[in-house]
Amino acid sequence: MSLPGRRGRLSSPGTSRQSSEAREKLRRRILGLIEGHRVVIFSKSYCPHCTRVKELFSSLGVECKILELDQDDDGASVQEVLSDITNQRTVPNIFVNKVHMGGCDQTFQAHQSGLLQKLLQENSAYDYDLIVIGGGSGGLACAQEAAILGKKVMVLDFVVPSPQGTSWGLGGTCVNVGCVPKKLMHQAALLGQALSDSRKFGWEYSQQVRHNWKTMTEAIQNHIGSLNWSYRLSLREKAVAYVNSYGEFVEHHKIKATNRKGQETYYTAAKFVIATGERPRYLGIQGDKEYCITSDDLFSLPYCPGKTLVIGASYVALECAGFLAGVGLDVTIMVRSILLRGFDQEMAEKVGSYMEQHGVKFLRKFIPVMVQQLEKGSPGKLKVVAKSTEGPETIEGVYNTVLLAIGRDSSTRKIGLETIGVKINEKSGKIPVNDVEQTSVPYVYAIGDILEDKLELTPVAIQAGKLLARRLFGGRLEKCDYINVPTTVFTPLEYGCCGLSEEKATEVYKKENLEVYHTLFWPLEWTVAGRDNSTCYAKIICNKFDNNRVIGFHLLGPNAGEVTQGFAAAMKCGLTKQLLDDTIGIHPTCGEVFTTLEITKSSGLDISQKGC
Repeated sequence: MSLPGRRGRLSSPGTSRQSSEAREKLRRRILGLIEGHRVVIFSKSYCPHCTRVKELFSSLGVECKILELDQDDDGASVQEVLSDITNQRTVPNIFVNKVHMGGCDQTFQAHQSGLLQKLLQENSAYDYDLIVIGGGSGGLACAQEAAILGKKVMVLDFVVPSPQGTSWGLGGTCVNVGCVPKKLMHQAALLGQALSDSRKFGWEYSQQVRHNWKTMTEAIQNHIGSLNWSYRLSLREKAVAYVNSYGEFVEHHKIKATNRKGQETYYTAAKFVIATGERPRYLGIQGDKEYCITSDDLFSLPYCPGKTLVIGASYVALECAGFLAGVGLDVTIMVRSILLRGFDQEMAEKVGSYMEQHGVKFLRKFIPVMVQQLEKGSPGKLKVVAKSTEGPETIEGVYNTVLLAIGRDSSTRKIGLETIGVKINEKSGKIPVNDVEQTSVPYVYAIGDILEDKLELTPVAIQAGKLLARRLFGGRLEKCDYINVPTTVFTPLEYGCCGLSEEKATEVYKKENLEVYHTLFWPLEWTVAGRDNSTCYAKIICNKFDNNRVIGFHLLGPNAGEVTQGFAAAMKCGLTKQLLDDTIGIHPTCGEVFTTLEITKSSGLDISQKGC
């Protein structure tokens, strides 16, 4: 509530900014009030919304601690610190049994739904301070951080088997069927390329070199198994209860946990974090779930997949197709429209071009309509019928394996969220949250891939989970920063990026306000090996009217992930083109190319690399 001339902040930010010591003292005072009282209302005496809330609690016979900010000597500063804690700038600002309710409207909505009465139960003895639903990277990070801060924590994790019957241990997608096995199989493919290059460097070997799929998968699964065990051990050391059961809300603050045998147990908690992640999407056509596999199945596949059709143009599709081709398999990618939607399209096409030059076939503008089994086996034979997206043409092909990589769906629809009123995007299944990862229900939070309009990356989920636990239980204020997050697509030639794509930068800043610097480059390691000198590519996008600040970083080349990570830190610090020019490169490396960028796209000059 703010009246004309009596703004919610009471004074300008410049004059009300306290020293860090004074702010910390106020923060402790606020948290002390919240911890020490059943209901706390941060109010202003003249505010009619505050009056309505006070009358509501009075009618319920509930005693409240009320702090009238307009009558408190530190009122303006209290409201400023309170805004940092709750992300709410207005009054009334209400806490019930340490749970932030929000303002007047949220409190009355909670009263009508029964949630307020549930929160007001005297001496509410919950089984746990926090229950995390989902034992992936983000959920485990949040749970362990909360336990370190002295809270009683449970993690519920249950892997629903894929249609092919594949399941896995604790750790989530990244560890079991994502980043970790993907990078290791990518490394297997890179070693094959290195073997080919090695002859030019003087290595002589006469025997035929072959790849053994079973040896690779067994070694990778053994490593994953050790990670599963280390996660369980870490939870045990921190006294986090781990329950291998499927969690589902049955009422406010209460969940049902169902194990593999169908046995049900009920648990209660003061707060919940949803970290259930996503699972691969299916096509909804004849034969897809019966005969196709996804990334859930590929990394533990007990036999070599043979001739493979990869359906999709996501980074998962291109990465899997890349390493399958790299270990010597016949691979085709069926693409409906564009490659790597959401990524810089110039870079995406360069990724696809490199893969095509190195043996991966592309079927563009086709979608599958049926998958039929011709022969059983390990692998068997499958016939795929597809139709053109541009006309009546249909095609058929026979493959040993069909891998679906058309996207992922959030695991949010069968966990009882509707029972307690957590809102989700009905179309995508994603959960909208505020900037402190709080859902529409005050005591329920969400992190990771299931968040609406947030990045689907493991390190993001880990960071968000840790910071959430620290805010909830450690009195900290830091929020997860979702801006300028680096990532890498581990295709045969890696693509690393940070910041905006050229398309997005043009949309946000307009083309005339941008300067794009770019060049092709030739890694020294490729020269003797006789590999192409006009494939690797570097590009930065600069905002001309913000000191040529780098707002987009893009690299196609060897070890792009390692290179991009360092430049991402520089972008966090406000990297400009001048700072790059002032930086002395390490020679000879791929990363040094960014310290010598001179040619702009607008100049139209040739960017071919001639020397070292």
